[in-house]
Amino acid sequence: METPPQQRTDGPLRSTLVAIGLASLGILASQFTTLPAFLLDPALLESPANASIEARTVFMILNFLGFVLAGGLYLAATDRGWSYVDLRLPTKRGWLYVAGGIGGSLLYYFAVGLLVQVLSLPAAESQVLEFIDDDQTMILIMILIVVFFNAPAEEFLFRNIVQKRLYAAFTRLQAVGVASAIFALVHFPVYVVLAESVLATLVSLSIVFGGSVIFGYVYARTDNLIVPIAAHAAFNAFQFGVLYLALEFDVEGAETAPSLLGAVAGIVPL
Repeated sequence: METPPQQRTDGPLRSTLVAIGLASLGILASQFTTLPAFLLDPALLESPANASIEARTVFMILNFLGFVLAGGLYLAATDRGWSYVDLRLPTKRGWLYVAGGIGGSLLYYFAVGLLVQVLSLPAAESQVLEFIDDDQTMILIMILIVVFFNAPAEEFLFRNIVQKRLYAAFTRLQAVGVASAIFALVHFPVYVVLAESVLATLVSLSIVFGGSVIFGYVYARTDNLIVPIAAHAAFNAFQFGVLYLALEFDVEGAETAPSLLGAVAGIVPL
């Protein structure tokens, strides 16, 4: 599945800079698409958890639509069109990669969680937890958001646009690594704000990088966007499901569940 040298039409530096620019455009676009949510409830600016659940829901949805807007602008500007998007029903082999992506991400989730606890490593929380707090209804809404907005939008931009653009200069595995590094870097503002130390930020970013490698790999192997979307959606839905159950049944240590989720998720680049 590697791109033959003769098919590489761009240099590594230029491709990487274009990829970073596309990721930055996605973040910038989300700043504009979320503006209606702040008009709906200004409390989102200073105390997201105290904002209405409607405003928080709208904010999350519009945040991810910014990624779709950025990807769409790129397709229009380069005359690639929407036919460039690798959307089709997965084959039996494709569904096996979906299962592998889900299994691999869950194994990674538990392995990292265990490592963080055993080594007592610090980890920064994601800002998304400021929008959830201990609101169980919002957690259930987030499950729907990650399935229908988060996973599709992030995979579209970072896999079908950024990673696929990198194929012009790198082998597929190299492109997965570069795209995942960019994906981790754009999450830097999400974690650094609430981090207690540089190490905490680096731990969380390394976790985001590893998860991105898994989803990028299954996309590189299948050339089908549905595959990483399904794996990504199932993984994030599982995370929120665990958090919901911990709060619902008052599991011992449930108060620390949001911290653990923030440490291993890397869900939303706010």
